Amino acid sequence: MAEAARKEDVPARHPRLARRLIGHDDAERRLLAAYAGGRIPHGWLVTGPRGIGKATLAYRFARFLLERGTPAEADGLFGAPPPPETLDVPEDSRTWRLMAQGGHPGLAVVERAWDDKAKRLRAEIVVDDVRALHGFFGMTADAPWRIAVVDSADEMNRQAANALLKMLEEPPKRSLLLLVAHAPGRLLPTIRSRCQTLKLQPVSPEAVAAVLEEESVVIPDADRDLVVALCDGSPGRAMALAEGGGAELYRKAAALLEGMPRPDPAALHGLGETVSGRQQLDDFRLLGDLLDGLLRRLITWLATQGGDSGPVGGEGELFARLAPRAGLDQWIEVWENTGHLFARAEAVNLDPKQVIITVFSRIQAITA
Repeated sequence: MAEAARKEDVPARHPRLARRLIGHDDAERRLLAAYAGGRIPHGWLVTGPRGIGKATLAYRFARFLLERGTPAEADGLFGAPPPPETLDVPEDSRTWRLMAQGGHPGLAVVERAWDDKAKRLRAEIVVDDVRALHGFFGMTADAPWRIAVVDSADEMNRQAANALLKMLEEPPKRSLLLLVAHAPGRLLPTIRSRCQTLKLQPVSPEAVAAVLEEESVVIPDADRDLVVALCDGSPGRAMALAEGGGAELYRKAAALLEGMPRPDPAALHGLGETVSGRQQLDDFRLLGDLLDGLLRRLITWLATQGGDSGPVGGEGELFARLAPRAGLDQWIEVWENTGHLFARAEAVNLDPKQVIITVFSRIQAITA
């Protein structure tokens, strides 16, 4: 079965196209050990923050298994070859080519489907998306394994989750479910209990920098350190920041906080204009993410009495001046309300500029 297709173009940096996975050697060794020992669970749950390489690892393991088969099949007439040391697959192989094209008969992908009426991706994975796997697992494929990647599993609704659970309870022979989850706590406990969990951690700044170089992401020298500091160990987030002008958005937001309780009105309205309009939706989301991080680090700084100044240079001085102007409970309330406001803005089409003005007005009110 071919991988599920979307109406939109496949991104140039789709996880299945990644040639390397940087910073997760321990996770790869664990998968290799399961393969070498012939003890591959029918379900793997790959967890961790967004953008750190979970889907990339899932596709790497799927490609490896579809290329290698099983350890027994890999044994030749002249004895077993040495166990593989990496999940790498030659880029000139048939397996790599078919997966890159989205047409490998042994791989199915479950993800949010395209809504023709709304002209956007659905908000969740629905039961029909999962039920399609019944036919896939039941067919005879020209492949040593039948593997399904669910990305991401925490986007399934209740009916879809129950349908997936039945497959985990009665897995077909030589089948594998690779579940990618940003928030595994949202999954049914019974799904979690039937999967082997592989938790990925944020990677080091050096690994983030290596991924940026690997992906040929162009970042001005003045922004590079800031982008790496802001990404929280997530190479995917670092790429989004670099390509979305995240460093400049951060500087504008930080400057408005620096001016509290009397922020520059022109700068505030200018920031609102920057992220307004349908073409600026990604900028609006990125600014919301940056504000969430800024307020979260400020709260941590205040709760630890300055013991944690955050990973971003210069924030310690900003927090030392600004944080004591309001109580911890007030900052937490502003932080929570900011997250709710950004989420609601997209759901009910609130004016992005007014959202930005409201957020900073609330900060101004508690710091005056």
